[in-house]
Parts: sequence; C-alpha cells; structure tokens
Amino acid sequence: MNILLLAGSPSTPSRSTRLLHHVGERLALLGHRYVKLHVRDLPAQALLHADFNDAALKVAREQVAQADAVVIATPVYKAAYSGILKAFLDLLPQDGLNGKLVLPLATGGSQSHMLALDYGLRPVLSALDAKHVLPSIYATDQQINWSAEQGLTLDFAIAKRVSDGIENLSSSLHALSEVSLNTFDSIPFSSVRCSV
Repeated sequence: MNILLLAGSPSTPSRSTRLLHHVGERLALLGHRYVKLHVRDLPAQALLHADFNDAALKVAREQVAQADAVVIATPVYKAAYSGILKAFLDLLPQDGLNGKLVLPLATGGSQSHMLALDYGLRPVLSALDAKHVLPSIYATDQQINWSAEQGLTLDFAIAKRVSDGIENLSSSLHALSEVSLNTFDSIPFSSVRCSV
C-alpha cells in the first residue's frame, strides 16, 4: 500500500510539515511505504493558473492517483487551511481521492482554530470522494517543539492523538490490503453450470 504525505504549508521550516514527516517516519516503522509531496515546491505560476499541462503538476496529480492513503498537513491561517493547499486540491479531478483513506493534520496558534479541519477541509476531502476521512489531528504551536538537538517533540496529549491516528491509518490500510488479497475474479454467467 502506498501512502502520500501531502504538505500544504507555504513556508519552510513548518510545524505542520515536521508533524507530517513524523507521522511518515512512524508509519515506515510499521512497514508502510510513503512518498512526499510539498505543494510549495510546485511551480507557482502553473499552480495558480491551473495549468493542467504543466509537467510537475501532472506528476503531482499522478502521485495522488497512485496513493492508497493520503496524509495531508496544513497550517491554519485565519480559521482556514492554507490557500496553497486549496489551489492544489482544486486541480484534482472531482473524484481525485476516490477509494483513498485520508488523515488530515493541522497546526495553528490556538485551540480556537481546531474546527477549521472539520468545517473547512473535511468537506473538500469528502467532495473529492475519499473512501474514508479519518479523525483529524490538530496541534497548537505550544504542543509541537523543534530543536536541532532533540528534533521534534510533542506534548503528551497531542502525542497520544498522533499515535492513535497512525495506528488507525495503519490498521485501516492492513484491512484494505487483506480485502484486496481475498478478492476473486468474476466468472461470466455463461460459464456457470447448474444442475437440478
């Protein structure tokens, strides 16, 4: 199963992107493969003008299409997810997340922006036909700390939510994998013999 880590922050370094990479590393420890896509690295002109012929945007859309699960991370600005992430999501087909599991992550300055995920991002992910949008994880700036010496550290409450989210995504992916292994090829009705 393939996982896409989709970073929607326009800045670097970014708390939301560091949290996203942390989730990716934890998923890798559980045996999952992932690729990273940073929306800020896509050509700005092509992104803002919705240039569907741009080679980099084609590759990015194909990465989404190939993923079984997408972990999306965004900062929250003015009670909404980032505009650069919205610009990219707008380039996906109407069913661009069809059959995919999605785990939304966000960071913001205070708890007052927590509902931006559920009221802003979740409806867009559902409109893109995601198979299942897992419970969102929102962390404030105070819950995520970064230092060159220690790397990323999370306070206890958010570390538990992140751990639960990773476990939920991992077990959901394993369940999907087992279902796909247990499928069988259909048999044309004309080949079925019945005896009475």
